[in-house]
Order: sequence, then C-alpha cells, then structure tokens
Amino acid sequence: MKSLLVLALLFAASHFALAATTVTFGWEGTETILGNYGDIIASIDTDPVHGGSQSLKLVDDDATGTPQAYVGWVVGLSDGDEVTASFWRYDVTPAAAPSCRIWGGWNDDPNDIMNYAGSASGQSDYGPGTGWDLAEYTWIVEGGHSGLVIQVRTYSEPGATVWIDDLTITAPETAEIRTPSYSMDLSTDTWAAIKATF
Repeated sequence: MKSLLVLALLFAASHFALAATTVTFGWEGTETILGNYGDIIASIDTDPVHGGSQSLKLVDDDATGTPQAYVGWVVGLSDGDEVTASFWRYDVTPAAAPSCRIWGGWNDDPNDIMNYAGSASGQSDYGPGTGWDLAEYTWIVEGGHSGLVIQVRTYSEPGATVWIDDLTITAPETAEIRTPSYSMDLSTDTWAAIKATF
C-alpha cells in the first residue's frame, strides 16, 4: 500500500512538472509584431492567408543583414524549461530568396524586448518555397536565461515579402507567453499576473 502511495505521488509530481500552456495567435486583429531587429515593414494582409481571414505580411526594407520580426516572447523561464513554437510561412520561391525560418533570441529583462542576451538558435530549414508550410522549433532553456523572443528571421533582398500565419507557442504554465496582443489579452498571462490585475 505504501508503494502505491509513493507511485501515486510520483505520478502527480511528474504531471505538475509537465504542465504546459499553449497560446495561439492568427493576426485577425490590427496588431502585427512585438518589435524587430533590422529594417522590416510589418502589416496585416488578407491574401495569402493560411487560417482565418488575415495574415502577417513582412517586407524586407534592409539593404544588408537578416531582418527579424519578433512575434512571440516568453518570460519567467528557468533552466531546463521547454518552449515550442510554430507558425505557417508562405513564399513561392523554391531555393531562392525571399525565405524565412523560425529563430530565437534569449532575453533576460521581462520589461524590455530589445534586451538581447544571445542567440538561442532555431530551425535550419528555410522551407520549400512552394506556398504554405509549417516552421517549428523547440528550445530548452539553459545558461540561466529567463526569457525567449521568438523571431521570424528573413533572408531576402529589399522589397522581398514573406507571409506568416497561425502562430502557436507552448511553454510551462509558470511562464508568461506574450503575443503581439498580449497587453490586451489576459488569457496569455500567468495566473499570478491575472490575479494581480484585479
């Protein structure tokens, strides 16, 4: 009987340790991005669209480098935490620019998305360039970092365009997931943050 109780407690503890929250964002309002690095123009578009009636349009306005659009931000992380993010991307240029991939940057200041604390790496695949395809990556937090900025990293020339839709972010329920509308959407806040609002 004692071993059954120990097993039950271990199962319950593992269940709580694995509890996660998933947030989705589809660019169905007027919000575009949380921030950016490099010159990139973000706007809402109605064609092409993967889901719903709108998508995020990103136009490269940078003569050099790889502009990045910040589409998600997870704060309150600890070493060993796992964050998975995905979005649908659209381009029709196989093996050529424009293209994009999902990328991440560490961020240790929950009040400043521009507080870059190093590359978190990301997906190596640029996509087939044949229309919509899913870009997805999982990060394991390390090095004492407490935040992760999820980026659309573009590879193109000035004027080139890619589209993004249907963002999904999964993180531990102890973290806070922020999307371009997080300040107006209590569902993306942690329970502690929601209680503090009232």
